[in-house]
Amino acid sequence: MKEQNSIPTSKVARATQFVKTGVKIGGNYLKYNVKKIIDSETTKEELHQDNASDIYSSLSEMKGSALKVTQMLSMDKGMLPRAYREKFAMSQYSAPPLSGPLVVKTFKKHFGKSPQEMFDTFGMNAANAASIGQVHKATKDGIEYAVKVQYPGVSESIGSDLKMIRPIAIAMFGLNDKDVDRYMGEVAEKLIEETDYNLELKRSVEISEACSHIKGLFFPKYYPDLSCDKILTMDWLQGLHLNEFLNTNPSQEVRNSIGQLLWDFYDFQIHTLRQVHADPHPGNFLMRQDGTLGVIDFGCIKVIPEFFYDNYFALINFDTLQDHERTVEIFKTLDFITVVDTEKEAAFFTKLFKEMIYLLGKPFATEEFDFADDNYFESVYQYAEKLQSLDELKNSKVARGSQHGLYINRTYFGLYSILNELRAKVVTTRPEWLCAVGA
Repeated sequence: MKEQNSIPTSKVARATQFVKTGVKIGGNYLKYNVKKIIDSETTKEELHQDNASDIYSSLSEMKGSALKVTQMLSMDKGMLPRAYREKFAMSQYSAPPLSGPLVVKTFKKHFGKSPQEMFDTFGMNAANAASIGQVHKATKDGIEYAVKVQYPGVSESIGSDLKMIRPIAIAMFGLNDKDVDRYMGEVAEKLIEETDYNLELKRSVEISEACSHIKGLFFPKYYPDLSCDKILTMDWLQGLHLNEFLNTNPSQEVRNSIGQLLWDFYDFQIHTLRQVHADPHPGNFLMRQDGTLGVIDFGCIKVIPEFFYDNYFALINFDTLQDHERTVEIFKTLDFITVVDTEKEAAFFTKLFKEMIYLLGKPFATEEFDFADDNYFESVYQYAEKLQSLDELKNSKVARGSQHGLYINRTYFGLYSILNELRAKVVTTRPEWLCAVGA
């Protein structure tokens, strides 16, 4: 893969890149409309392919929050056409890497030494590259290391990037103006945290130690003396990313084992630690043929406020949804319905969000759930399309749903998606109080 020798870091340079992307997209729409006139059978698939390629090409050069947003969107299968999902998924671990001289420059800036002076060997070609940084393989005293190097200017450009991404997201993905404004603060906060590798090191050690009792999970050891706020060093772990792993045609038993580990890992974090690895994309996991699972990235952690936890998971217990007054009370607390809603609006959104919870909470309603059920996932995607088309949501006077739900919903959706690709059947372990009668 071709390396980048520079990254646009100034506001002007990054804004120019956004403008160029917009011009390309405009040209793609013009080309599509002309073809449509000539041939009425022309579909939007080619338009989606062209737009996806141009957007990814541009944002992958910019790195940082611009590319991170495409990564988040690629995980939301119900939001984007297939062409976008497949192209944006590349940002999970195969974005264009940074060139060697820029990597050396980063080391000298933060350690006063080149990577060759700090390690016995250091692979100048990135082993993988994502949105915030890229990973290099190194050795020292017989130990193999994974060294994550952050791209220059990432943290400084978050605010301006999100402002420029905002109108693109609203226009292309049909998002509600007010919802975008509400969630931008939450996204910005998490992105800022992801660029602080000192914080990631601290959380990585804490959460991996707390989850070490889950047999079958494995985590790297982290090295503070070889790390700083822009460089993070850990053990190099052996294992395969999801697509590579599936290409080995693993047995159903192994698929189920890894799927169960994923479920138990998230179950423990959410219900015991009350903070969760909120970036469940395939690039953050390593899978082995013995059914074990490695977790290698704790950059995005969502701390779950108590009020949100109590109300959110009360809804996942379907017994709660049978109590109309209690449900309405929770919907108000979580901002699904608001004080400015008319009686008709409140009834509409209550019904709408009840349907959503019954659908998305279905895995919690049984002792065991088969995530290979494509009919279930198709119903989820169809429901997502329905939500996007509702004028009541697009024209809502207020944002709907607590901002804390953004990363929790994203976590579950990412988890469900990986379990679906694994075709795994898992025992849906959860706290006793979360089990509805008859579940």
